Amino acid sequence: MQPKPDIMLSSLDIARLEHLLSQLPPHSPEVELLEQELERAIIVEPAEMPPDRVTMNSKVSFSVGSSSQPQTFTLVYPKDLDQSGEKISVLAPVGSAILGLAVGDEIAWPTPKDPAQKIRIHTIVYQPEQAGDLHR
Repeated sequence: MQPKPDIMLSSLDIARLEHLLSQLPPHSPEVELLEQELERAIIVEPAEMPPDRVTMNSKVSFSVGSSSQPQTFTLVYPKDLDQSGEKISVLAPVGSAILGLAVGDEIAWPTPKDPAQKIRIHTIVYQPEQAGDLHR
């Protein structure tokens, strides 16, 4: 099995995600996967976040599977989901998978369709930290 790529999170995102997880029932697969990712993350201050990393509220282009065309979504907290179809929750399997990855990273991640689905980051269309929106 291929090792997971390093992930990087801002101190602000990690604090908000830990608060979110403290409000959810423990031991669900979604919660456990996100908790595991938070535990292995490199933490930096929001102003120090490299522009090629997927952070919360980033608009990111990624592909799922080897033959899939890239798709673009904004990674959001569950409370920010809407009916637009343009957002993905950090609690969704793909949402947890892309959090903290860099452009070019690929990760094998369990999804409802495949226990080791490959997900690849293509581009960051918008990152709040890069735009100077450090408290979004």
